[in-house]
Amino acid sequence: MTQVLNKTLQRSEVPLEQTWDLKDLFTSSHEWENELDAIKVDLKTIALYKGKVTESASTLLNCLKAEEELAEKVGKVMTYASLKQSADGTNPDNQANATRVASLYSSVNAGTSFISSEILTLEKETLEEYVSEERELVHFRKNLLELLETKPHRLSAEAEEVLSALGEVHNAPYMIYQRSLISDMSFSSFTTDDNKEHPLTFNIFPNYEGSANTDLRRKAYQTFTDTLAKYKHTYAATFATEVKKQVIESRLRKYDSVTDMLLHSQHVSKEMYHNQLDTIQIELAPHMRRLASLKKRVLGLDKMYFCDLKAPLDPKFNPQITYEKASKLILESLKIMGPEYMEIMEEALQNRWVDTANNVGKGSGAFCSSPYGVHPYILMTWSDSMRNAYTLAHELGHAGHFRLAGRYQRISNTRPSRYFVEAPSTMNEMLLTQHILSQPNDERMRRWVILQSLGTYYHNFVTHILEGELQRRIYALADQDIPITAKVLSEQKLSLLSDFWGDAVELDEGAALTWMRQPHYYMGLYPYTYSAGLTASTAAAKQIAVEGKPAVEKWLSALKAGSTLTPLELMKQGGVDMSTPEPIKTAVAYVGSLVDELENSFS
Repeated sequence: MTQVLNKTLQRSEVPLEQTWDLKDLFTSSHEWENELDAIKVDLKTIALYKGKVTESASTLLNCLKAEEELAEKVGKVMTYASLKQSADGTNPDNQANATRVASLYSSVNAGTSFISSEILTLEKETLEEYVSEERELVHFRKNLLELLETKPHRLSAEAEEVLSALGEVHNAPYMIYQRSLISDMSFSSFTTDDNKEHPLTFNIFPNYEGSANTDLRRKAYQTFTDTLAKYKHTYAATFATEVKKQVIESRLRKYDSVTDMLLHSQHVSKEMYHNQLDTIQIELAPHMRRLASLKKRVLGLDKMYFCDLKAPLDPKFNPQITYEKASKLILESLKIMGPEYMEIMEEALQNRWVDTANNVGKGSGAFCSSPYGVHPYILMTWSDSMRNAYTLAHELGHAGHFRLAGRYQRISNTRPSRYFVEAPSTMNEMLLTQHILSQPNDERMRRWVILQSLGTYYHNFVTHILEGELQRRIYALADQDIPITAKVLSEQKLSLLSDFWGDAVELDEGAALTWMRQPHYYMGLYPYTYSAGLTASTAAAKQIAVEGKPAVEKWLSALKAGSTLTPLELMKQGGVDMSTPEPIKTAVAYVGSLVDELENSFS
């Protein structure tokens, strides 16, 4: 008789303390509905500026402030709907409301697109005169100058308004991908050799991936990828539509390539982009192959399959940790960041900013959503593993960053380039590792913590950098008008995995389908930025360990700066110069030293 394990709860069955408190956004759905109506009124008020935005310095300032107030309201109503959908994507009301706010967002973008179009008629000299005349405009100066730099790539005011009005359609590939993943994709349970039946969902699969039980790990993988394969042509069409949309827009805007357009919005040069992708892949691959070979030997595997890469190296030593104990450990590790930062961390962990439940319909992975004027919200699925503690520390890093940026900057200046955005989150992970290793540990515990740290580097320097490499290849093909199909995506993914892992790992069709597993492909050039952030935090964390408070103050000043500096300036403010490949090489060498220590411990 088979035994069914780990029944997944419905959202209504989840204990309250495992869920986030959305009342800090809106006390009720009725209040949320009222704000939707208020936004429609505000949009009509902003329309009164049409044709007058740049007629004087005071008019420009008033218009920009009105736009900010609208943006704050829109951010809150969108976050509320998005969080409800992420918590339970099977709920039809959540689905409908997510669609409603997507439509609202498109209306707002279309209704305010005239503002940037009219600002683009200004000459730089006139803008500087306006800033001198109205001193409050200095807070908008950087964004206004960056807008003027886009002149060669702007369309007519009418065309920009049409594109904005089609925003909901343009976002459809991501919406369809997420809706299918959360609401439609259903996985069969599977039975292991001990005659136990195991349930499978998108959120549970990562737990199986990291299981010490080879039979469980491999059968979960087979069942998981068999289901993915059934959807591959639909998901490829969705992916291809996203890519085609970007290619067409890049051509309309007269960029040399879609990559040029996407990097322009990040204020990142091609050299910085290619440095990140090339340096890590070339220099990290030998270290990761050594790690794969070590796992194969130590675990006594017949072959090292792709599905074995996350198997624990010391499976009999797998200490569990509760959410409460992990919270305490994280707070202890972050004390060096000072009282203001700690206040934010304590509030997050005590006041239900975090949703840890595992329920049907919940979104996969983990994220931090940070609406301006409220506080951040974190989604993850807690399973009492130490890896969860690192995920929580990571998302708290995002929360601390945007809480500080929101506290010290106005809404227009809170969001830095994606090139920097993963640095604060990975910094928290680095500090957590440093703290644990500073405690009295036996050799086995030290090895286990090193493995957790390697998990962070694997996530950012392997998983995400290889996602970035797939994007680089797919965009290059799309620029040549080569159709993007499931066959092309799987061939390219398998090829880059083979280039990276060599003969150290056996690759199969399931490995080729990993392009189906991440939503990052619908977020522009996002995946490679994870490695940029971890590169910076690796260097800055070392400085904090050596210098203490002075290095902490530099780092906090970068967090508080929001988007008032370019990504390179932000990194330098935090103590790291990313203008050369050297910090990347240093970070990769550090990963190599961790692998060295593991090899020695198992010798």
